[in-house]
This record gives sequence, C-alpha cells and structure tokens, in this order.
Amino acid sequence: MDQYIGKTLDSRYEILEVIGTGGMAVVYKAHDPRLNRKVAIKILRDDLARDAEFRRRFHDESQAVAMLSHPNIMAVYDVSRSSDVEYIVMELIDGITLKQYMQKRGGPLGWKEALHFITQIMKALSHAHSRGIIHRDIKPQNIMVLRDGSIKVTDFGIARLASAAQNTLTQEALGSVHYISPEQARGSRIDARSDIYSAGVVLYEMLTGRLPFEGDTPVSVAIQHISSVPLPPRDLNPDIPEALEAITMKAMAPNVDNRYRSADEMLVDLEEFRKNPSINFDYTPDDLLTPDGETDEPTQIISTPRRSGSSRAPERRRPRAESLEETRVTEVRPRKKQGGSMSVPLAVASILIFIVGIGVLFWVIFFSNTFQQENSHSVPNLINMTLDEARSDSRVEGIFTIVEGERAPSSTVEEGRIIDQDPQPRSVVTGDDLTITVTVSSGTEPLYMPELVNQDYREAQQNLRNMGLTNITVESEYSDITKDFVSRTDPMQGSTITTETPVTIYVSLGPEPVVRTMPNVVGETLETARTWLEGVNGLNLVVTTTEVDSEEPAGTVVYQSIPVGESVEEGTTVMLQVSNGSGAPSEESPAVSEEPSTSQEPAVNSVRVEIVLPKDGDSSDMVEVQLNGGAGYVHTQTVERRVNSVVFTLTGTGTHSYSVYFDGVYSHNITVDFTNPTGTENSQ
Repeated sequence: MDQYIGKTLDSRYEILEVIGTGGMAVVYKAHDPRLNRKVAIKILRDDLARDAEFRRRFHDESQAVAMLSHPNIMAVYDVSRSSDVEYIVMELIDGITLKQYMQKRGGPLGWKEALHFITQIMKALSHAHSRGIIHRDIKPQNIMVLRDGSIKVTDFGIARLASAAQNTLTQEALGSVHYISPEQARGSRIDARSDIYSAGVVLYEMLTGRLPFEGDTPVSVAIQHISSVPLPPRDLNPDIPEALEAITMKAMAPNVDNRYRSADEMLVDLEEFRKNPSINFDYTPDDLLTPDGETDEPTQIISTPRRSGSSRAPERRRPRAESLEETRVTEVRPRKKQGGSMSVPLAVASILIFIVGIGVLFWVIFFSNTFQQENSHSVPNLINMTLDEARSDSRVEGIFTIVEGERAPSSTVEEGRIIDQDPQPRSVVTGDDLTITVTVSSGTEPLYMPELVNQDYREAQQNLRNMGLTNITVESEYSDITKDFVSRTDPMQGSTITTETPVTIYVSLGPEPVVRTMPNVVGETLETARTWLEGVNGLNLVVTTTEVDSEEPAGTVVYQSIPVGESVEEGTTVMLQVSNGSGAPSEESPAVSEEPSTSQEPAVNSVRVEIVLPKDGDSSDMVEVQLNGGAGYVHTQTVERRVNSVVFTLTGTGTHSYSVYFDGVYSHNITVDFTNPTGTENSQ
C-alpha cells in the first residue's frame, strides 16, 4: 500500500488514493475537510525530495505557478511542505487527458473541434507568457478535457525541474520528446516560442491523427525535430482547410524567427480563420519549413559508422545535431511524384489540362486587364499594430486613411493595438480616398469581484492575488459564517474592479457571543444556583465553587464573583463561595447568653408586590413576569401585555431581595420587607 494513503498533510489534506504517477511526482486524490471539497495533491518523489536544492526550486517554481489564474489553466490552491514532503494542492478535474480523448476517437479530430481546443490552449499560454512563465512541456498528456468541452493546461513550470532531474533523453522522455522544439532538442536557450512549437505539434496530431515524427528512441525523434520536415497535414487529411494547415506549419517552423512571435499573434490568425475558414494567409507552408536557411529535402537515413575494414557507405548529408548521438532516424518523406508510364486516359487528361492552362495564361496576359479596374487595392493586415505603425506602413501610405473607431477590451491583444479592422485584411477595394476603420484594444477584459463568501480567508486572499490585486485588507467581524471564513467583501461580488482597487475581506469570528444579565444567587442553595447559572434562559456559565466558614446553613451560596445585574457573555466563569456550615450554632450545644434572651421567632408575613410592566415591550400579546426569590423560590405569572401591572403575593420573614425578569430578560431588583407588609421597595 502507498505510504501516503490514509495520512493527513498539515492536519488538513486527507490522502485518499493514487490517481497518477510521473517522472517527478505522484498525484493523489485528497479531501480538504476545511472547505469540504476534493483536491488533487502532487507529492515530490522521495529520491528528489532528498535533494535540498531541488526541493527549493520545486517550491519556488510552484509558488510562481500559483499566481496564474485563468479558466484554461489548472488552478493551484496551495504550495506547502510537511516535514520532508514537498507537495502542490491543485483543483481536481473531472475529465480525461487530450491524449486519452484522441485515443478514444481513434482517428483525427474534426478541424472545428481541433480549432476549439487549440484556441483554448493558446489562451492559456498567452496568460502564462504574459507573466513570464514558459510551460516547456506542452503535450496532450498535460491537457485535460472537461465534460463541457473546455480544456485546462496542467503542470506549468514543472518542466524546467524535470529537465534538471533528467539530463539525458531516455525512454522515459519519449512521451515528451515528440512535442519538443528544435531548440529544446539542441539544448539551446528557449523562450515562449518553444511552447508555440509544441502547441503546433499538438494541433498537427489533432488534425492528422498522427505525430509529425516517430522513432524507436527519444534521440532519433529529437534529431528529426532539428533536421526534418514533416508531411503537410493536408497530405494526410485533405479535409483540413488550407489556412488551418498554414497556421499549423507556421507554429511548427523549425526556425524560431519564422514562427509566431507570441501566443497572441497566433490567436489573431486563429480568430481570423474562425471568422472566415476560406481566408488566404500571406504565407504558405513552403515559406516556413526551411530550417535555419538549409534547403528543403527529405530526411536521410544516417548510418552508424562501420568498423574498420568494412566498405564505406555512400556519403550522406548530416543534419545539424551535434548535441545528440548518431542513430537511425525514421525516414519522413514528402509526397512522391508518380513516375513511370501513364495510362492513355491519364495522358489525354494531362494534355487537355495543359491546353486549358495555356488558354488561361493568354487570357490573363491579354484580356484580363481590360475588365480590371485600375484603382483596386488589397487591404493590408493591420491586426496587432499600433495606430502609428499602421499609418506608417508602406502598404497604407498614399492609399488608405486609418480611422480609429471604438475601443474594445481584449484578452489577447495588448492595450493600444488594433484588434479588428473594416474592410477585413486581404479584401480587394477600389476607388480613391480609401478608408480603413480600426478597433483598438482597450486592454484586458474588465475584472469582476469574485464570490469569496464562505471561503477560507487565506484562500480568498490568494485568489485575489492570482487576479493581480495588491491592495487587500483583512478585517474581522462576528457573523453566522464559520470562523476564519469570509463573511463578506467590499466591493461586493460582481462589482467591476481593477488590479489597484482596494478590497476588504471581512473574516468571520463566528456567531456573536450571547450577553446575559447576572442574577442574584447569594442565599440560594448550590443546586439552585447552578440551575439559574447554567440552565435558566440559556445562560451557559462555568461555575467554580469554594467552601468557606459561614453561619449560613451548609451548601448555601454566600458570595458570587460577578455582581448582580452585570452583563456577561456565555462561557464566563463565575466564582461562588458556599458555606460549609462550620460557623453555624450547633444544635447540640446552643450558645449560652449571659443575659436572658429576649429574641423571638421572626414573624412570617404575606406581602402583596405589584410589578409594573414595561411600556416598550415587543409586539407579542403576552408577557411572562418572573421573580427569582432569595428564599429559593421562583414565582412566575404570564399576563396580557396591555395591562399595566401584575401582583405577586409573597410569604417570608425579614427582608429579602428578588430579581425581576420580563420574558426571561433581567429588568431590576426589588427588596421585600416581610416585617412591614406595606414596606416593599421596588428599585428599578
């Protein structure tokens, strides 16, 4: 059984089961009881965790990735370490990898579906690249397809560490080497365009149902990325639109200078293609696939050097792969021209095509200009340019006037650059004083305050930081929300905000403590005092008692630490002193007085006590009036609120104090003098 299953990390994450393994880490399904949700936890492999420097880099890289917040990127909730364990807590995704999805389909995806997926992948890369993070390992295995058809890119920032943990291209790397860029294969410096190349390979595989390069070893595949040219996708699947083939091959250009400069630039072409699948881009695959200036030719078989004495193989041109060992490379051939003798019908058809072609050529040369208007112009592509760049473009000067139209937000084009134009690029217009109206990006889409209520306040803070917010304040308040969870935010959910907007997170302290009024328990038995302090009116007080010498009967409360009528919170400790009876006169040995006693038994009298009802009571029709008597009696009457007062008949001796309650709420004390039936003091 796995060593982590059944364990709890940081007293929070309960490990349930293994859901994946990789070269660097094991991924577990876990439960977070604090937020009552399932999460995925990636734990660093034990052998790598023993390397302090690697652990530090793992922690730093993971924290950087945690700052990413995008719907097409798997969210990172937490980055932590527990003793010798390094782990990342991520959202648990209900879906399958893009690789599994393609395998289930058993063939190429439809080009519309491939366009849907690659657009989301490029949006994820655009977000990451804008924050200085390069993925380095884009492949279908690192792309999750959700049930709703959306995708999430996983494992950002981890590939850099994987390359540090594995310095050679071994069989373990075969899954990734099919998608690496030529500069990665050479060990050269890489940038965001390496991710674009890998995304191009993913698009190629989705469109054709096969990888551009295959081989028996990682090295052989890597060599092909450096020196070979894959078959154009339409050779394998003629249903692919030409423009989408051009986008794919530009993304996969071996020379980085021929690729898209950014994910945003590729998104612009993908969007133009989506709007108009028959669009004709200015570039073709042949313009892009010449690696580093070399001539385009089929990949050759590189023979392993023979031993001395063997005949020499014919000398072949070697690809530039100095950093990789020589090995046999799977041959990737372009389409072969059909040779040999042609059948008679085919020959006749070829002659007819030739004659028609000559006719068309003569028409174009001698007659087409007769019908063509002299002032026709092709509209240049101004997308992603600034206004100044567009107006100074040689294709614009002297022909077109650039007019700035409305501004609109864009998540792919930076502020101040053109995101749309009318007329559209490459359309043909005629006439004089031609105008191109452009839409300019006003920056990223507006931010909206997310729903943070009922989230752990630490997670809520991290979510706001992931959005780029920096002015975050935390305050506390009582509420019915669970303690340490967000009770409300300012601004409220859905409010439009910017990264500079001050945001206050209110953290719940739990329900506000109930405040009660301290009753009088002096003179009561300990049992009666407990009943009043711990049970009556929901007052939940902690009672501690100490026995003291007193003339009062044993068990009688002679002192309370909190004065009568004082407001106290539930849970407050009340100190009581209880008589042990040691100071009371002994019944067996009564005290002898030197003078004759003139004392008599105190008279027992009945006294009528009138309690005036409050005038500011609630809206209920009835009110309960309660007297807590000092003689251990509780007197209660329920009367209509509309009457002015209620009368109690009390019996006792001497003087005694009573606490008055209306509907269970303390109001005041009264003192009753039983020696004088008319001498009742009603003290408010």
